[in-house]
Amino acid sequence: MVKYIYYSCVIWLMILSATGLQAQVVLPKVFTDHMVLQQGKKVPVWGTAAPGAAITVRFQEQVKPAIADEQGRWSVQLDELTASKKPNQLVVQSLRDKVTFRDVLIGEVWLVSGQSNMEYSMHNHPQYAKPKKGDPDFLEKAFKAANDPLIRVLYVEKNLKSDVLPTNGWQKVSPAALAPISAIGYFYAKALVDSLDVPVGIISSSWGGTSIETWTPSEAYAASSVFGSQLEGEQLHGETVGIRYNKMIAPIAPYSLRGFLWYQGETNLIRGDIGNYADKKKVLIEAWRKSWEDDTLPFYYVQLAPYSYSQRRNDAVVNTWEALPKFWEVQYDCLAIPYTGMVSTTDLVDDVKDIHPSYKWIIAERLARLALAKDYGYEGLPYNGPTFKKMTVADDHILLTFDHAAEGLFTPNGEDPTWFVIKHKSGNYQKAKARIEGNTVVIQREKHHLPVVRFAWDELAMPNLYNKAGLPALPFRTDK
Repeated sequence: MVKYIYYSCVIWLMILSATGLQAQVVLPKVFTDHMVLQQGKKVPVWGTAAPGAAITVRFQEQVKPAIADEQGRWSVQLDELTASKKPNQLVVQSLRDKVTFRDVLIGEVWLVSGQSNMEYSMHNHPQYAKPKKGDPDFLEKAFKAANDPLIRVLYVEKNLKSDVLPTNGWQKVSPAALAPISAIGYFYAKALVDSLDVPVGIISSSWGGTSIETWTPSEAYAASSVFGSQLEGEQLHGETVGIRYNKMIAPIAPYSLRGFLWYQGETNLIRGDIGNYADKKKVLIEAWRKSWEDDTLPFYYVQLAPYSYSQRRNDAVVNTWEALPKFWEVQYDCLAIPYTGMVSTTDLVDDVKDIHPSYKWIIAERLARLALAKDYGYEGLPYNGPTFKKMTVADDHILLTFDHAAEGLFTPNGEDPTWFVIKHKSGNYQKAKARIEGNTVVIQREKHHLPVVRFAWDELAMPNLYNKAGLPALPFRTDK
């Protein structure tokens, strides 16, 4: 009898324990202490609990109820929030369980992603070359001095085995928290805090040497009229699609945010995948926006920097000096996708043999200009370098006009603009004599010249043409 009672008690304890586990309220790991919630938008809050459990979410004065479905899933949406530097608590509660997230701020949230130039972190800079222009220790000093309480960071680890988002959650800025964070992401956040005076949260999820296919869900390719027939299981053009999206992006959605920053493309270029890249990028952007259920989320990206791809010797594909300009053109064409923007980096390279150039803080500042002008109401703020608009041909000259050059063009060294070439009747290109007149460039034309001009059309091109805001002109060719 005693043995029977003993075993009965054990069984009941096991049942109660299992019931307690089932009843536990669990939220995705993107919800933690110190997080930033997006201002001015509905804020989804979701998780799991026991099937049928009544859930209550409390934040500020809002109280939102939910009932867990048959799979235990539940979700609510907080009404639009107003930016706040004051720490708040987000409380999620069921009948048996309560989860409290403390020190929650309200402001702007951005997800930054890509390959190594976005992964380039605030503290792995010792392995990279120091900049030759300005203070060579700028990044290290900025890392050591970082202490802004309005900036919060969440680092997504490079881990494809985890069943949940591989992260330690949101962190206040400290040496340990900031060390793995994208330098572009951090300096971007700092620029927004300085301009908007609101909290900014950065989700840093990047992986060096990765292709765009791995960041794109397989179902997006399957539904694509371009790639659907080319998809072989989980393989597209030799890449396993979606493996990083599934583990490092999807678990974040639909955490409310303002937009995305993207710096990727070197891997696709290296393997000769230039012609497909624009379509693949469109698929990725649309898929990410679909995951967040918002077709208007901004997607701002970085044009690849000058680099001697043609000198690489161990790649499966041998690229020419023209591969990078063609990729630049493809990146420019992606601007036709709504709510996108691009910044140029042709002036931010010290060594064309280094695929990881310095000056990430300048890239961040240029990306911040895009956001401030397009998303935060900074009307009149220049946010783009001069872009080719129109060519007018005369017997002895060619006139090139530009967008984003309203205040005029200039060269920092006061010399004539460089890296312009004009086509000879033989079919070859020759260095062109160019001069600036206001917001136009005049190319001298001889009788043996055809009306075809190219600018910065070389992987090594680092031209000196800018607008008065100090933003470099984008490469182009008039014979596309």
